[in-house]
Amino acid sequence: MSTVFIAFQTNETSRGIVEAIEDDNPSAVVSEQPAMVKVDVPDSMTIRRSTIEEKLGRRFDLQEMQVHLITLSGHVDESDEEFNLSWKQ
Repeated sequence: MSTVFIAFQTNETSRGIVEAIEDDNPSAVVSEQPAMVKVDVPDSMTIRRSTIEEKLGRRFDLQEMQVHLITLSGHVDESDEEFNLSWKQ
């Protein structure tokens, strides 16, 4: 089993993104550090625009995540609705 991860700067928007990731990925493990928050998920991670919008209470373009992103690990597959990380065989 491989783990994918994504890390964000610590700020209000990132807090909503991380809460959405936790809702959509029950096996997510969140590690908070002074200036960043890292989320690890076994095998694959799905980040849904609709869940982020619920958490933030406003419209959200998934490309806005790039502003808050520090690093990630895994193959990226994205659309207007979802951002997916996985390790493909």
